[in-house]
Amino acid sequence: MSEAMDTFSDEAGGLAARVLVVDDEPRAREALVALLETEDYEVRSASDGFKALGILRQWQPDVLLTDWRMPVMDGITLLKKAREDYPQLGCVVMTAFGSVESAVEAMKAGADDYLTKPLNFDAVTLILERSMERLAMQRELQKLRAANNGESKTRIIGNSPVVQQMISMVDQVADSRATVLVTGESGTGKELIARRIHEKSSRRGKPFVRLHCAALAESLLESELFGHEKGAFTGAASRRAGRFEEADGGTLFLDEIGEIPQSVQVKLLRFLQLKEFERVGGNQTLNVDVRIVAATNRDLEKEVEEGRFREDLYFRLNVIHVEAPPLRARVGDVPVLARHFVVHYAAENGKDIREISPSAIERLERYDWPGNIRELENVIERAVVLADGERVEEEHLPPGLGQTETIFGDGIHVPGATLEELERYAILKTYEATGGSTSETADILGISVRKVQYRLRDYRDEGVTIG
Repeated sequence: MSEAMDTFSDEAGGLAARVLVVDDEPRAREALVALLETEDYEVRSASDGFKALGILRQWQPDVLLTDWRMPVMDGITLLKKAREDYPQLGCVVMTAFGSVESAVEAMKAGADDYLTKPLNFDAVTLILERSMERLAMQRELQKLRAANNGESKTRIIGNSPVVQQMISMVDQVADSRATVLVTGESGTGKELIARRIHEKSSRRGKPFVRLHCAALAESLLESELFGHEKGAFTGAASRRAGRFEEADGGTLFLDEIGEIPQSVQVKLLRFLQLKEFERVGGNQTLNVDVRIVAATNRDLEKEVEEGRFREDLYFRLNVIHVEAPPLRARVGDVPVLARHFVVHYAAENGKDIREISPSAIERLERYDWPGNIRELENVIERAVVLADGERVEEEHLPPGLGQTETIFGDGIHVPGATLEELERYAILKTYEATGGSTSETADILGISVRKVQYRLRDYRDEGVTIG
């Protein structure tokens, strides 16, 4: 395979999607090229399959759009030869109206989709958009498979602005000695943030020690943190080092810090102030070099106001504050997170699942995710287990997921509204909220800037007033 074909155009990066049109009818070919160019596609054309193969050796299209009936080499033969050398190439076959047998044969030969002649240009653009989405999904899955073969476990997945801002802050403060408080709802990935802080710091060669504070009784929690001497309590048959000693030189992650009792809060405060402590039942003062990262899903300010959490400890913990956003605030990240989990659980279950269908993605994006990323992960694991083909389909998702009725402004009901109505509402309201920024609108909605621009143009043509 040509090395150049390993690199396809990147719509998200601002490059035009590339289409190779193959048709032996000059007028039809030229008209299709002209129409695609008006939609900002980069287009080349060929009059037969042999010429098309020659172009493929020199140029890297995203999609091959070929006629079925051609002299010398027909579209199916071209498709098979092109796919042998360029397996990532999207392929769409054009066939005569009503020729169902031809369409079926084309799909069996490896076509991603088909179009019937005479062409409806709206259908052409829809099919091409669908092909580009499929290609984007395949590339993302390839990246994720490569990442799973050895990338650090601290990779935070997401391209939304709120996540990128959070990552930037985490990386900026990682190498300091300051205590970090990570807040956010359950299932938002607070431990992943703590691990990234550790691995991005100069302490990464030392231990990362985790303690779930809510999982232990008060007496056991103190012993787990600070260790104990032999005979300190019934069952203490020997001296035991605590988590602070285990984490010496590294990072101690205290999960659910809002659950620790007042007696332990006092001892933790002392360590944060003086960097010293004693084991339970001992009188020897110990010093360790440990960086504290704490996390909670509680409102600690409210806990302070109601007397359940020490104010001085809160201020000591909250030197650097990182907020883990809920999944509903980063809906544009749902597709990439879903694909990541598909790859992970397909490998874990020994399945050759390569993608997740667009309709399934749409369902996932409509759901509010009260359980956040952890809930999404569980949903995808279930879907992978149930899937029996090469991709996760909508039918593999839990019944009712993303289908609860919601009433938006302008009388939009879900269920009840068409996808076109929902898309119009989402684009116009998001465009308005971003002050007229097409790039921010695209980021929030998880679609391409070009698609936003196309839709706004269509709405203006229909007489919609756009601010």
